[in-house]
Formats: sequence, structure tokens, C-alpha cells
Amino acid sequence: MDSMAQQQFIRGLSSISTSHKGCVATIGSFDGVHLGHQAVLAKLAVAAERLNLPSLVMIFEPQPYEFFSREEAPARITRLREKVSLLLAQGVDRVLCLKFDPTLRSFTAKAFVQEILLQKLGIRHLVVGDDFRFGCDRTGDFAYLQHCGQQHGFSVADTQTQLHSQSRISSTRIRQLLQQDELKQANALLGREYAVTGRVIHGKKLGRQLGFPTANIGLGRNRTPVQGVYAVSVCWSGQQEKNAVANVGVRPTVEGGKKPVLEVHILDSNQILYGKCLTVCFKQKLREEQRFDSIELLQAQIKKDIEAAKMWFHQ
Repeated sequence: MDSMAQQQFIRGLSSISTSHKGCVATIGSFDGVHLGHQAVLAKLAVAAERLNLPSLVMIFEPQPYEFFSREEAPARITRLREKVSLLLAQGVDRVLCLKFDPTLRSFTAKAFVQEILLQKLGIRHLVVGDDFRFGCDRTGDFAYLQHCGQQHGFSVADTQTQLHSQSRISSTRIRQLLQQDELKQANALLGREYAVTGRVIHGKKLGRQLGFPTANIGLGRNRTPVQGVYAVSVCWSGQQEKNAVANVGVRPTVEGGKKPVLEVHILDSNQILYGKCLTVCFKQKLREEQRFDSIELLQAQIKKDIEAAKMWFHQ
């Protein structure tokens, strides 16, 4: 594929045009875009170059397990915007996001191959994980895709499970490590530092009233894989990385426990950051989130958290 070609994010089946026909593709949730996913993407890039075709990653929103589990679905490692950015950063030409709804859920494996892979996308080569399954009838697997490929002229390759220290690299494993505050091990499987990127929203300005202004990032979901108070670093549009302390959780003292919010207090800075897109890298867990009986007790604890963060950065 011409390196000057424009990378694209395609949202929904109706946004696929005839210009998108003819590609090499892979399909999956890609939550975290971890080292295992990166191995799949590397294989995809080789095939794209060999066939001189654009590479395409097909993802779903919500992720299928979220559609079926609803409120019980586990926390995501990456939100949609973060995932798309990470995929494009890996050199993928196109990211196609399909809405996983009752209509898409009702596709049989045969209809999915015929209507989406062949008619819409003109697939020439497909890379899938070794445990990939699809279709409402659950008949779509590697063997079925190979059979379809022989009939319709596309090739199929599977990827072996990636291991790290004899353990399978998976989104589930990384999620568990993050929940257990094993940041170093999670980062080793991600191939980068665990981070959250989001836009700073207007909060209740309580942090400012307490003397510790915070940048609030709405997480737009019910669960996060990390929770508590952390030493973090923060960066945004060309600025140098800044040390900070962050609380991710439901703010039980002031909110009574609703949707989680990420609050960041940048050390030794009073910059106004509303509307800016921040990337928050998690460095070290300082303590669990807890409820305080008074605002004064909360204030005293925030001072301790700031000192603990400063000590960690200067150790």
C-alpha cells in the first residue's frame, strides 16, 4: 500500500464505499492493542505489502461480550477512541467499526462472509486469531473461513497465541493484572505504559475549592480496570510530561458513588486545561479510594497523597 495513502476510520456498514473494496483484513475486539494483537497486525502488514492492498481491522462497538453481558461486562482496557488511535499508530490503513446490535448479531457465518467480507469489502486475505469464532450459529471458525476462501478466492492465515514468560498474552490477563495493581507486568504485555486518554470536562470545581485544582476526565463507562489513587504523568498537545497525582473512582465522599471519573492534580501547576485532550500514564498505586467523614479529612488526605506522589517521583 502506498505509504502516502490516507489512513481512515470507517464507522458502520453504510459508510463502506466501493473505494474500500479489495483489502487484507483481520477481525476482533483488539481491547488494549497488546503485544499479541501487535503480532496479528504485523502479519497483516506483511500480507498487505505482498498483495499491494490496504490493510483493514474490523472491530465492533459495543464489543460482542458487552452486548451479551450488559452491566456485567468486564472493564475495558481501551475505549473506542484510544483503540482506533493505537491501531492506526501500528500502521493499519483502515479501521472499520461495526455496530454490534441485534441485526449484526443475527448474521449467520455464511451471511457475514457473503455480505460483509465479500460484497462490501472484497477480502483478498484474512488474518485471524487461533480461537476466532463468528456468526449467530457459531459455525464461523478458521476451518470454515478456509473453506469459503477456496470457493471465493481469498486466503486465510491464523496466528499462534503469543506468550510472555510462558503465559498467554490476552486482554483478560492484562485486565486482571491492572485490577491487581501489577502495573509493571501489565505494561510488559501491553508493550507500553498503561494510559488513559480523554478530554477534560467541567466538574463541580470542588478540587479548586479545596485548594487542589483537578482536571476531570469523564470515562463514559461504568467500570475501569484500575481504581484508587495513583502517581501518574500527564501530557497533552506538544507539552512536556508533567508529574501528577490522580484519583480514578466514584468519589464516595462527595458523590456517593456514581459513574467513575478520572481526576488529575498536576503537581506544582495551576494550568487551566478545560477542553484539552490529556494522556494520563499510570506509574504507581498509592492507596485505595475511600470515603471520608468530612471534607476536612479528605483535604488532609489529599495533602498526604500529593506528598506521597512527590516522594515516588523523586526516589
